[in-house]
Amino acid sequence: MLVAFSVAPSGTGSADGSVHDAVAAAVRVVRDSGLPHRTTSMFTEIEGEWDEVFDVVKRATEAVQAFGSRVSLVLKADIRPGYTGEIDAKLERLEDAITESDGTSAPA
Repeated sequence: MLVAFSVAPSGTGSADGSVHDAVAAAVRVVRDSGLPHRTTSMFTEIEGEWDEVFDVVKRATEAVQAFGSRVSLVLKADIRPGYTGEIDAKLERLEDAITESDGTSAPA
């Protein structure tokens, strides 16, 4: 399964509203998990089996709790039994489809 999630504290008392230290704590949990993952400016994607992925999401959420009085968690899951490596394969299929539709060749 693939899970895209975003976790952030609120009630931090930070004047500028920045949550980068809290997000860093969550991303550290994801990276330490050893599961395939990707972090962008808005979400972190992680791939694995149901129990292991949700364990990491739970621990990342707990890591953020230390930074505020509340935590917001947004989560989207793609559950496709029998498939692995989809964190990269989905993007490869997308790029192939774009290349095919515009007649250009894919980058090497």
